[in-house]
Amino acid sequence: MEIPNLNHFATQGASGGPVGIINVDFVREVNLYSGAFPASSGNALSSVLDFRQIDGNQERLKVKTAVGASDLALTLDGPLGPKSTMIFSARRSYLQFLFDALGLPFLPNYNDFQFKTKTRINKKNEITFVGLGAIDEFELNTGLKNPDEYQRYILGYLPVNTQWNYTLGTVYKHYGENGYHTVVLSRNMLNNNQYKFINNDKSQPKILDYTSWESENKLRYERNITIKDYNLNFGAGTEYARYYNSTFRARFVDSTNLPDDYITKMHLFKWNLFGQVNRTFKNRLTASVGFRADANSYSSKMENPLKQISPRLSLSYQLKPSVFLNMNVGRYYQLPLYTALGYANNLGELVNKSNGITYIRSDHVMAGAEWHPNEASKFTAEGFFKLYNNYPVSINDSVSISSKSADYGTFGDEALVSNGKGRAYGIELLYRNKKLAGFNTLISYTFVRSETSKMDKNLQPTNQWIPTSWDNRHLLTVTATRSFGKGWNLGFKWRFVGGSPYTPYDLTTSFLIDVWNVQKQPLLDFSQFNINRLSAFHQLDVRLDKSFFFNSWMLNIYVDIQNLYNFKGDRPPLYTTVSDNNGNPVVDPNDNSRYLSKKINGTGGGTVHPTVGIILEF
Repeated sequence: MEIPNLNHFATQGASGGPVGIINVDFVREVNLYSGAFPASSGNALSSVLDFRQIDGNQERLKVKTAVGASDLALTLDGPLGPKSTMIFSARRSYLQFLFDALGLPFLPNYNDFQFKTKTRINKKNEITFVGLGAIDEFELNTGLKNPDEYQRYILGYLPVNTQWNYTLGTVYKHYGENGYHTVVLSRNMLNNNQYKFINNDKSQPKILDYTSWESENKLRYERNITIKDYNLNFGAGTEYARYYNSTFRARFVDSTNLPDDYITKMHLFKWNLFGQVNRTFKNRLTASVGFRADANSYSSKMENPLKQISPRLSLSYQLKPSVFLNMNVGRYYQLPLYTALGYANNLGELVNKSNGITYIRSDHVMAGAEWHPNEASKFTAEGFFKLYNNYPVSINDSVSISSKSADYGTFGDEALVSNGKGRAYGIELLYRNKKLAGFNTLISYTFVRSETSKMDKNLQPTNQWIPTSWDNRHLLTVTATRSFGKGWNLGFKWRFVGGSPYTPYDLTTSFLIDVWNVQKQPLLDFSQFNINRLSAFHQLDVRLDKSFFFNSWMLNIYVDIQNLYNFKGDRPPLYTTVSDNNGNPVVDPNDNSRYLSKKINGTGGGTVHPTVGIILEF
């Protein structure tokens, strides 16, 4: 079952979010496909996460409760009957109280749930119900007393945001002698509401009033079958999607106020075919060949599935009992964001449909080696090259939207053309040793270059490549855990991330009175896109657990310290207006069309974050 929204406080139209929804108690294993995606998985360009869940406990009901620094959690796991099991969890945060106590200018709060039931009808048939969802609230801490410059700056531009999402699905499997049939029926929905008043005063006009929801109803059939030495997977899928958007947003383009003011009611059908065959030759060479074709009813440019054929090939060769050589190539397609497809002008006309927006394409080439020196250790090295085409490019800013800021709010709802190109290439190294000085240790390093083509004045790609916002270049992570007996466990994680590129501000335009009164934050100068770079970031997190076991229950107490040595991360400089004693912006005495500006000091991030938690199981 496909889950498009995995995080709390997600930016609509973009992936990511500060807190995950999935409860790790449900997870049996996770597989990351950075290439050679299974043909049954579509609408992905760079990677696919495959979560395999545990089944519920068949013997008796188990209860687990947890209290941490940010939330309360409850998990129930047990039988529903002689043929059925269930596992259910719910969490409620109290971050808003913690953030208020710390004097932060925003107050987030989240709730989530997750469940799975599985019924084995008989030896050949089983049915599974799966669901997860979240409710997120993001309010402003307008009750702060004597806020400093940074707090006033955040309060000035951040909107109030409420969103909720869910994914529900049913998976039916019928087993035969040489394989099985799978039918998946699911629905997912995201609802997003935002608003902003001038100076956060509800008696003033709104400068943002945004309501949007998107839903998908999906049906997929798969057939897995084994014929002699061949394993085959093939099937088809269809979707019915709806998108609604009501937007009023004050916005400046070239210092001219061009507000977005539109309503969109859109629906579209999608369909796909896929197939894949795997075979191992003489227990040395394993080959997998697959294809996929996608299409939809949005426009004539995307309704022909033959234009979105996605072939893929992967090979694995056992050079020695402990050495494997791997490679894969493939082409993948992804539908542009609903926020981009549904962006309209003041007459309700779909702007990007007229602009000919189409599927984004990505071509992958990857090769590497895997070495198992012994049963406890593994070393892998892999090189990769990924080329992106037809990427949406902002008409207003002349840059690919893949590299524009995706802070809290929305992403992709602007006029676009599908002319962008990008590339990512590098090498990944990974070392795993389960018995390194008594620790289960994982060390991973990635060198990566992520670049986008610079656009000319006609919005056509040039041969000049510039870094994207993901061009960190160096990524190093060391994770280690160890059990010491008598219920004691220690773990730590150290991360090093190269500095991110960033774009300087257009300070000349930003502090025009009409512009600042609406934006409340500086505008980026996209003519100097990502010419600056932050310094590198690194952080050490440590956790110590102690478990106490009793006849019918268990108590776990842990101490978790994030950023143990209090590293102060780098941030782009921030600018705001000079304020008088009443907190009002001061007009430039030499130019009454603009405010005086100043740099905000002391905005570097980073603080030691200790947590004490309790987990109870019975």
